[in-house]
Amino acid sequence: MHDPGTLLKILRGGTHRIFLQAHNFPDHDAVAASFALRDLLRREGIDARIIYEGEIERNSLRTMIEKLGIDIQPAANFDLRPEDYIVVVDGCKGNKNVTDLIGEEVAVIDHHEVVSPEDVRYVDIRTHYGSTCTIIYTYFRNLRREISRSVATAMLIGLNMDTALMTRGVSPADLQAYADLYVAADTTLVNSILRNQVQTRDLAFYRQALDAVRVNQSFAFCYFPDGCNQNLLGMLGDFFLTLQEVDFVALCAHNGRRINFSLRSERNEWNCSDVIQQVLDGIGFGGGHAELAGGMMPDVTLFNKSEIESRFRSALGLSAPV
Repeated sequence: MHDPGTLLKILRGGTHRIFLQAHNFPDHDAVAASFALRDLLRREGIDARIIYEGEIERNSLRTMIEKLGIDIQPAANFDLRPEDYIVVVDGCKGNKNVTDLIGEEVAVIDHHEVVSPEDVRYVDIRTHYGSTCTIIYTYFRNLRREISRSVATAMLIGLNMDTALMTRGVSPADLQAYADLYVAADTTLVNSILRNQVQTRDLAFYRQALDAVRVNQSFAFCYFPDGCNQNLLGMLGDFFLTLQEVDFVALCAHNGRRINFSLRSERNEWNCSDVIQQVLDGIGFGGGHAELAGGMMPDVTLFNKSEIESRFRSALGLSAPV
């Protein structure tokens, strides 16, 4: 385990500004973990700003930000300088979903399966944890700092979202965090946000997915030629995984100049992170966890629906559909 005191020593002193960078198109875990870390740093006399690239796509995440008064802004709102310190939260330097902003990346705090950067002073990557919020929770406990109601609420939401309500990738540390955060959080707000994930405008994508999905040998595949944002792809993947006949889901969407992918698995032998890297080898990039992963093809001209589906079947060791 890494000592958060080391991180504090790195960030203290000097005149540099400190930015907490969530991964691009941040989710609940990234925002909540950044919010909690900022609160912890402030208690230690360290000021920091939360920034991101891309967009806040989910309405439930915007609700969490509004209700809890989370100050998170696009990186473009700041004139970043080379001497600024950047702490990457719920992402890793070098990953395609973390823009290389101006400034010095001094720390990485993440729970995804990533390559640990060698040129970052503080690296805390715990791939066996279900959320980055759990990592930040351990910082509070290590430093013997009380967790406020708003921070506990945010972290409980982030933990629930990344573990699919404590059913995916859960470790003993996540269980301990859940128990403590539940007592301190505004559970009425937590439950409201967790229950209200889908908007009426999203139903068209569910209808399209139900019409277009192909299920064979426990593998579900669906392509959205007219686009579907990454966060909704993940929700649709979770939805299809509830089908008794489905153990692995691969969804992809044509979004602007790129193809986005979202994977879900409930079989140990079908590791999402390994599968997406194998499928996109030479044509894109991806990564994540054993039970969920994402990816992207930056050149849509290389995308062929039938070929991509075939690549997935090959990576899963499945025969061609009859």
